[in-house]
Amino acid sequence: MISFTVMAIVFGVIFLAELPDKTALAGLMLGTRYRASYVFVGVAAAFAVHVALAIAAGSVLTLLPHRLVQGVVGVLFLAGAAILLFKKGEDEDEEVKPPADQSFWKVSGAGFMLILVAEFGDLTQIMTANLAARYDSPVSVGIGAVLGLWAVGGLGILGGRTLMKHVPLRLITKIAAVVMLALAGFSLYEAIAG
Repeated sequence: MISFTVMAIVFGVIFLAELPDKTALAGLMLGTRYRASYVFVGVAAAFAVHVALAIAAGSVLTLLPHRLVQGVVGVLFLAGAAILLFKKGEDEDEEVKPPADQSFWKVSGAGFMLILVAEFGDLTQIMTANLAARYDSPVSVGIGAVLGLWAVGGLGILGGRTLMKHVPLRLITKIAAVVMLALAGFSLYEAIAG
C-alpha cells in the first residue's frame, strides 16, 4: 500500500539533505557541458539503483525487534543531523572527465557512473535505509526518495547555480538538520515508549 504522507516526508528529508551535496554540483557541471536530458537519464538511473539498495537494507532492518530498530534509527538520524550541522564547507573542485562526444550512451553513462560512485554510502542513501526501516512502506519510501533525488539532480543540471544564489546553502543544510533531529526524536521516543 502506498502512503502519500510517507512519500512526502521522505521526499522532503531526502531533497533537503541532498541539495547541499556535491552531487548537485556534479550534475550542474555535466549539464552545462552536455545535453541536459542525456545527463539526467544517467543521473536518474544511478539514483534509482542507490534507492533500491537502501530500501533493501532498510527492509532487512525491519526483521529486527521494533524498539531496537527505532533506537538505532534515532541514533543514526542524530548522527546525520550532526554531520549536516558540523561539517566544514566542501569547496572541493572535483575534476570529472566527461566523455569526448555527445552521444546519448556516452553522456548518460558518464552521469550514471559519476553519481553511482559519488553517492555510494552517502548520507542520503543511509537516510533512505533508515526511513525504510522506520516506515513499514518500502514502496512509499522508495518513491519519495527517488523523486527527491531526481528533483535535486534536475535542479543541479538545469539551474543549481541560480538556486544557490537565492537560497543560502547554510540555510538549506540547517533545515535538513532540523528535520533529521525531529525524526530522531520521534524514533527515539518510539524506542523508549514502545
